[in-house]
Amino acid sequence: MAPRARKQPLYDQLVDILMEKIDHEYRPGDLLPSERELSERYGLSRTTVRLALSELEQLGLVVRKHGRGTFVMDRSNNLTNLMQTYSFTDQMRAMGRVPETTILEFAEIDADKNLAEKMGILPGDRLFKLKRLRSADGTPMMVEQTFLPVRKFLALKRNLLESMPLYNIIEQVYSEKIRFAEEEFYASVARPSDAHILDIAESAPVLDLERVTYNTSNEVIEYTLSVARADQFKYRVVHQRTP
Repeated sequence: MAPRARKQPLYDQLVDILMEKIDHEYRPGDLLPSERELSERYGLSRTTVRLALSELEQLGLVVRKHGRGTFVMDRSNNLTNLMQTYSFTDQMRAMGRVPETTILEFAEIDADKNLAEKMGILPGDRLFKLKRLRSADGTPMMVEQTFLPVRKFLALKRNLLESMPLYNIIEQVYSEKIRFAEEEFYASVARPSDAHILDIAESAPVLDLERVTYNTSNEVIEYTLSVARADQFKYRVVHQRTP
């Protein structure tokens, strides 16, 4: 194995090598060399090889089948187009996946200066804070922190949030018509608390998303900060040139 300019764990070097091969040589469904073959080829212990394969599996690049070997994952089926719909639940169902939402926190808080500025309200105004884990087919996909103005959603309860998708509650229960949403996203790395919830390594690549949703009166009715696994999401943006 060629030496690296910077010091890097041996299993991490093998991860880089195999990722390169997965991107440029292997096809979805291809069988990777066995642990023994990789050990002999790169002069590494079986333990080191096993760690590297576990890392690739955690990143969603391979799947390990007992008694059969390690296969390249078809990532095209795992990628989600976040531009198509506001609803994670609807998006997953449209893809034939089983969505699940776990409420991690639900509380009423005072808006701090930053939240007040983002939501066009006054510091100290009451907000509902909702933290949720979004999963599909049992795989953790994203962690969301959502803030809703209490004055718009009086008497909102946890059991209602557990029984209906949030956007259904906003529009059907509280008659708040969504007009549009602004969303920004950027690449980042997983913070320890998010990594633990998403079942990924600390500093693994993630997408940080910020969404501001407006009603027909141009009032902010939702502000959401999300951390999404980079191995499970992609964005597609369509640019159309107008005459």
